Amino acid sequence: MSDVVGRQPVLEALRSGREINKILVAKGQRQGSIREIFALAREQGIVVQEVDRTVLDKLSESGNHQGVLAQVSGVSYVELEDLLAKPQDPTWAPFLILLDGIQDPHNLGSIIRSGEAMGIDGVIIPKRRAVAVTQTVMKSSAGAANYVPICRVGNLANTIDSLKKAGYWIVGADMEGDSCFSQDLTGPMALVIGGEGAGLSRLIKEKCDFLTSVPMRGQINSLNASVAAALLMFEVARQRNGQS
Repeated sequence: MSDVVGRQPVLEALRSGREINKILVAKGQRQGSIREIFALAREQGIVVQEVDRTVLDKLSESGNHQGVLAQVSGVSYVELEDLLAKPQDPTWAPFLILLDGIQDPHNLGSIIRSGEAMGIDGVIIPKRRAVAVTQTVMKSSAGAANYVPICRVGNLANTIDSLKKAGYWIVGADMEGDSCFSQDLTGPMALVIGGEGAGLSRLIKEKCDFLTSVPMRGQINSLNASVAAALLMFEVARQRNGQS
């Protein structure tokens, strides 16, 4: 069992229909979005227990629980085959995010949140040397992890080979890449984001069909992984929406 903490993530867990075992709310909390949490939980027959705030402090990884915590079943990762078999929108080419060694749960949560907003079909993460979906990831995603299919794979390189066979272009985010504004990003695509600091690993970089970058004019020529991912995802959505 894992936990979802924070008002918005708990609300999104309720709205998404995710299986929730119990919700813990700090005593005296009945205002604003907490009232909506009580109402939705009552509709779904979910037990809501009022507890001392210190109980939530102990259960919360970050401590920033905002007076509410939902005890849920562990994250259900999807298989790659199921992700690729997902029915596609004829007006929107398949769009996946691959993460090559992201270790910061806040970055993973932020990438999932941006991806959900930009219409991605799923996130693929490696099982080794990378963060899994934790309580902190759920909170950082503001509940978006309830909606975005997440796949964990044993070998990212082999996964890329499978995606290529399925018709995906593999696009790596890297400073050596051409400007994303000059590239065609409208086709079936898997965007690969490298780890914090190290960027793309050598093998994964070699397996990319091409590299892409966000042009910058400042003195610092690198971006946080989640920021770079968000900007590139926005450019994909902009091109696909036919905006100039």
